[in-house]
This record gives sequence, structure tokens and C-alpha cells, in this order.
Amino acid sequence: MADQVAKLLYGEKIIELKLPLSIPSLEMIPLSGLPNPEQAVSEALLNPIRSKPLSELAQGKKTACVVISDFTRPVPNKIILPPLLHTLEQNGIKSQDITILIATGMHRPNLGKELENLVGRDIMDRYPIENHYCRKSETYRKIDEIEGAPIEINTRYLDADLKILTGLIEPHFYAGYSGGRKAILPGISSFETMKFMHSYEMINHPGVTNCLLEGNPFHEYGIRVCELARPDFILNVVINKKRAPAGIFAGDYNHAHLAGCQLISEHAMVPVDQRADMVVTSGGGFPLDATFYQISKALICAQAILKPGGTIVVACQCREGLGNPEFCSIMRSTCDFQEFSKCYGDPKDFVIDQWCAQNIFQAADHAGKIYIHSSGLSQGDVEKMGALKIENLQQTVDELLKTHPETVVVPEGPYVVGRIG
Repeated sequence: MADQVAKLLYGEKIIELKLPLSIPSLEMIPLSGLPNPEQAVSEALLNPIRSKPLSELAQGKKTACVVISDFTRPVPNKIILPPLLHTLEQNGIKSQDITILIATGMHRPNLGKELENLVGRDIMDRYPIENHYCRKSETYRKIDEIEGAPIEINTRYLDADLKILTGLIEPHFYAGYSGGRKAILPGISSFETMKFMHSYEMINHPGVTNCLLEGNPFHEYGIRVCELARPDFILNVVINKKRAPAGIFAGDYNHAHLAGCQLISEHAMVPVDQRADMVVTSGGGFPLDATFYQISKALICAQAILKPGGTIVVACQCREGLGNPEFCSIMRSTCDFQEFSKCYGDPKDFVIDQWCAQNIFQAADHAGKIYIHSSGLSQGDVEKMGALKIENLQQTVDELLKTHPETVVVPEGPYVVGRIG
């Protein structure tokens, strides 16, 4: 039988996997890159969605805070930031009074060469840049409460005259879609605020899933927090398979974001006739697959189209290993979903990074077996979570195909969402 070649994203490389032509490949419906993305950004700033132009909003303001995503998101900052920053300066805000705030959430800070790669040398040298630290109480303050939980937001953002959010819109396994309000929560919120949004109960809610907004409490609470934080403007981008800008959405924090979500729903959601015996997928490539922490997204996407007891094969480089020390501790101290739930199901036992561990163990509980191809993970760490580490991806898949007739491959991992029906 003739073969097809599935190109799985793996770190900064591609793994070519030969598969029978009969195997469906779930891929994003092609999106054309913008012919002149810098011009598209400038036009979006002048003609935003349900908002005054950024130039008008900037007039009379003395300070601005521009929130950007951290290194785990492939946001084309070097394309979208220069027109935005130029607009602010043209309208009277000095470069030294424009703070770029990195929405790290609970991730580590971006410093040195990593910061240069994130924004470019010119921006790094010209503007003050700060990382958000969710556990440094002197860097945030309480603005309200939701369901008894404190809403605590970065003070550099709160004290700015002009508040701007930037980000990438793509499928997100909690919020439905990334971008928009996520720059606030979890982006620049405190650990206590995120405990509420990432609780065991929240992550376990059936509405907390990819490409769903209505009835998704994670999204709905995110909107409420965003309303309290009062952003003046957003600039969000949609990228294509080549990670080139394919859509620019600027203006009102909700309506501009929804317009971008609509584009993603038309191109990243792919119908699937029935659940599969096996899903072969990737972690999404660098920077998403830098740690196994983020591979939870690929596993949850695979679980959604997998028969109970089916098999998941995932290729993920994980050049930085499992992830943060807290995540490593969880993954090395529990071995299945039942044990995880016993240890972390009670809110008083909440620890940082437990939500992604929860998803990983949920996927493992649903699947019969998970095979992991990764140069960055140890045999011991893979076995501890009940998975199998494989060296030869092609050989393993070839052997599994003999007993898994209904197989699906998802080369781009969590960037593509399969929907049954």
C-alpha cells in the first residue's frame, strides 16, 4: 500500500513518519499568510473592532503598559510590537514610560538571550521590560473578589494610564481559545487568583475544553476578571502552519478576541467520524514542547478523539525535561489519576502546576497505553507516570498499526482540535 508522510512537529525539527494512506491526518485547514503583516498591524490599530483607534486612546496619556506573552507562545512580537509602540510614541508617550510586561502566569521569567529572542534587540534596548512574578506580593494588589477568591493583578499594569494586551489566538484546552482575557488571567494575576481558576474542580468541569466559550466557566470567569482589570485595547494575532501572521485583531478586549476565535474555529477544528483506536500526535514543536508540562495539551486533544482503552503515541522533544520543580515533584510522587485525585483533589492541598498533571493523568486513565518519543525525558520519569518511552518512533508505530486499525495522526498536536460527529 502506498505511504503518506506525516510531518510531526518536534522541537525545532520535523519528524517524518511513514503511514498508510488510509490513515486520516488531522491538519489545520490552510491559512494564507498576510502579504504585508506590518502594514496589517498598522491598519488594525487605525481601524480597530468596537474601539477608538489606538492613536486616539494614547493622546493625553503619560504612561502605558503593553502586556505580552512569555516564550512558551510563538507570538510574532517582532512584527506586531513595532507599529504598536511607534503609535504610542507618536502620540506623546515617551519610550521610557512604556513598560512591556511579560505575562508569565506561573512560568519562569524570560531573561537574557531568551528575552532578546522574544522581542528583539531593538525593543529590548529601548523600552523597560518586566517579568510578572505571581508570588511576589509587592508586585500586585487586590481589585475585587469572585466567589470568595481574591482578584489580584500586577500593579505595573494597574497603575498605567493606558493598558494594552497582546497575544496569540489558538485552541486552548481550558479557555477554549488563548489570547484576549488570558493575558490578564493567568498572565499577570497572583498565585491566589490562579488557585481559583486552576482548581481541581474547575479543570474537571466538562465545559472547560478546547474551542468552547459558551458554558465554559474558565472563559466566563476570565471575562469577568478582565472586565475588572479594564484593559483599554488588545492586539491579537492568528498564525498559520508556518507561524506567519494570518490574521490581526485589534480593539475591544472581548469583541476583537471573538473575531479571532471565529477564524480559528473555521481553520483549526476538524471533524472526525468516530473515535480512534490509536492517536499519533506531537507536542506542537518548540517552544510549546520545551517541557512535558505543556504536553498535557496534546494528550487532552488526543483523548477527545480516542476510544476508552485506546493508545496514544506522542512525539515531544522536552529539551528542558519535565518542567518546573513543583511539576516534577507531582509527576514523580503520583502514578495514576486515582492517586493524584486523592492527593490533590481537596482545595486545601492545591499546589502550583497541579492542573497540567491532572490532565496528563486523566488522559492516561482514559487510554490503555501512552507511548512517548522524547530525547529530553528520562526512562524513569516516563515509566513513573505509567507510560512507555520509545526510541524508534517509526518501528513502534508500524508494530502498533497491526492491532490498531482505526488510527488517526495529528502532526501539529494541540494546534488542531478534532471534533467527533
